[in-house]
Amino acid sequence: MRILDLFCCEGGAAMGYHRAGFEVVGVDINPQPLYPFKFVQEDALDCLNDIYWGFWNIVPEYFDAIHASPPCQFATVYGNNKAHVKDDHPNLIPETRELLEAIGLPYVIENVEGARSELRDPTRICGTGLGVRVRRHRYFETNWPLEGVPCDHKRFTDRIFPGSSNRPNGRTVMNVGEYRVPLATQREVMEMPWADLYGISQAVPPPYTEHIGRQLMTYLLEQKEEAA
Repeated sequence: MRILDLFCCEGGAAMGYHRAGFEVVGVDINPQPLYPFKFVQEDALDCLNDIYWGFWNIVPEYFDAIHASPPCQFATVYGNNKAHVKDDHPNLIPETRELLEAIGLPYVIENVEGARSELRDPTRICGTGLGVRVRRHRYFETNWPLEGVPCDHKRFTDRIFPGSSNRPNGRTVMNVGEYRVPLATQREVMEMPWADLYGISQAVPPPYTEHIGRQLMTYLLEQKEEAA
């Protein structure tokens, strides 16, 4: 099974799908030399248009599903505080969905909590529910049945991560992208040993998409059996 990973950044989501058994090809408008799988530098929306119209010269593989993580800056706290951020990072979720629906493959659209209202009936996943020491809520819209995992914010009790002004005694979960936390620690907790700090700060933790990918793999195999 092959999955196309759009707006891929450094490949956090991609690694989860790989661990679930998928071949992965990433697409991003920026160079991603740290991406751990096959990579195509291209505008993700242009890539979807090419797929829809049958222009396979850019990404020639046949895909069974598509994952898309449109830029989230328009919906983040940082974006809300900086007027130019929303101008520089428009909401690409509607256009991405329109193209995915036109192509017709099973898809996943991921984004942050602030973009929840832009997603259709999204499923929430939190690291604490998967045993990952991050409280990073992410929302996933799919056109196939996806089950999330409930949060478990009280799962971790020992304060092993550096604190902040409002948590001087330390944190029980890691603040992703925090300069106070050593890069080696962030790589270990996020399960992204290849990534730099920027890539980690932007990433979907691989356990999230491994959880999704296992369900997607089962769904695709069932669909193939029904069609046989």
